[in-house]
Amino acid sequence: MKTIGIIAEYNPFHNGHLYHINKVKEMFPESTIVLVMSGNFTQRGDASIINKWDKTEIALKNNIDLVIELPFKYTCESADIFANGACTILNHLKVDYLVFGSESNDIELIKNIAITQLDENYNKKVKEYMNKGINYATALSKALEEFGFNDIKNPNDILGISYVRELIKLNSNIIPITIKRENNHNNKKLTKYITSATSIRENIKKKNIKKYVPSTSYKYLKNKLYFISDYYNLLKYKILSEIDNLNVYQGADEGIENKIKKVIYDSNSYEELILNIKSKRYTYSKIKRLLLSILVGYTKEEAKKRDINYIRVLGFNNKGRKYLNKIKKEIDIPIYTNYNNKFDFELKVTSIYDCNLVKKEINGLIKVS
Repeated sequence: MKTIGIIAEYNPFHNGHLYHINKVKEMFPESTIVLVMSGNFTQRGDASIINKWDKTEIALKNNIDLVIELPFKYTCESADIFANGACTILNHLKVDYLVFGSESNDIELIKNIAITQLDENYNKKVKEYMNKGINYATALSKALEEFGFNDIKNPNDILGISYVRELIKLNSNIIPITIKRENNHNNKKLTKYITSATSIRENIKKKNIKKYVPSTSYKYLKNKLYFISDYYNLLKYKILSEIDNLNVYQGADEGIENKIKKVIYDSNSYEELILNIKSKRYTYSKIKRLLLSILVGYTKEEAKKRDINYIRVLGFNNKGRKYLNKIKKEIDIPIYTNYNNKFDFELKVTSIYDCNLVKKEINGLIKVS
């Protein structure tokens, strides 16, 4: 029986995610599916609109067997660091395959690009472009063109390349497989039966999104939802109270902290602050991740401690529990199903996300029979 790894944020869990899981079950009918999932905040610097405990329960009710948390220090970083954390966890857990969505659905192309990006000459080209003042994402793209690859702009392909590159660096036995992604990841408009998570988040306050998500997910979308813009007053207080020390936070480089100092007094909302900071040099995602680092107190010193030295289980069903019991003696880092002081930073992050979830953070483990 094969074990399949999935990496996801489920922000929120929608019909496309269910399609992904169903395709995995078609390819590997008797498989155990292991999900590595970001928690209460996400890779783009957003708040997860549904908290991680509810996301865990949704996942388990939709054929995921084992849910593992991707620590905040990997979640809210660039695609490379996000991929490194998730792939390292799956590698420790001895999964056989990593199955991810891809716009191109061309695994050989993705592998070839990943190999190219590990080439020293490619990295020299990236640095040359960045020295000209070009942002990192554009520098990567321009360097790829010089190595004979067309510009790769689709977000799932880009993330997939990061996954494959990390598997190569880990010398992992995990085999990557793609599933064709049909919809635009960044599209803000609701489309067909399968629409993007972005479009659901954009429209959830204005339209009925019931047909775009499974009933197991819709149930939670009627409860308290979390939006990063709702934290603006707390964020602004944090920035103003530490106005001369913003450079200590992860992502505060290239002088971006000075731009924040200039515009914070005249920015009256989260979106307005981002627009006032944004430039060719500072991308939208970079700004959002930095603002989140400030909000939760994620410093450059904390980032230096980034290491996958434990596996935290958020939930499992009977199949997932049996798999854990089967492999736990083969894993060289601890697996925790109960609270441990290694989670102290996650506890702080959860407290900022929602103080009412702190008790669940300490006592929580979702079990589904």
